[in-house]
Amino acid sequence: MERGGGIPLETLKEESQSRHILPASFEANRLQKSNWGFLLTGLVGGTLVAVYAVATPFITPALRKVCLPFVPATTKQIENVVKMLRCRRGSLVDIGSGDGRIVIAAAKEGFTAVGYELNPWLVWYSRYRAWREGVHGCAKFYISDLWKVTFSQYSNVVIFGVPQMMLQLEKKLELELQDDARVIACRFPFPHWTPDHVTGDGIDTVWAYDASTFRGHEKRP
Repeated sequence: MERGGGIPLETLKEESQSRHILPASFEANRLQKSNWGFLLTGLVGGTLVAVYAVATPFITPALRKVCLPFVPATTKQIENVVKMLRCRRGSLVDIGSGDGRIVIAAAKEGFTAVGYELNPWLVWYSRYRAWREGVHGCAKFYISDLWKVTFSQYSNVVIFGVPQMMLQLEKKLELELQDDARVIACRFPFPHWTPDHVTGDGIDTVWAYDASTFRGHEKRP
């Protein structure tokens, strides 16, 4: 059957169906691309949030005027610290306790040990390690800025410091510690105190300072 200029009716119907099919196929492709776009945006956004959550506790301390970066203590450093604690009694604090290995080692030697650390991820990990090592009852970890903590209640103080902070920390500990306290410095010595004991070599060097000794020195203004 023909219409108008002699075009068969069947042909007109096929052309009409084709015009309806092509837009539907195009719409499906557009929706598929849109869904992939949303998925990709969600993945990128989720990744950025996760990176921010993990990295912030590490980056934030670095933005402070004086920061205490996390560098794990070597096995030899731990051994040297324990050596300096022999014949010592009382409580112990690790300033900037990192992953908790010094506090855990001290707890195994019978000390009631506490670690202060600004990075919450490291504090949670330290608590897990203490539980796994079976010393969680005498090894405690707290999220805190060392400059906001008073150390007068501790008989033994361990610090893995950096040169930029040692003078300021020296003055703080001089004011706060009792006369029978001992300060153990790792990697870097205090600038004005004379150590009572030194052990180790290179990065494993450990300096021990007794409060009764450094208090005998002339006070600085």
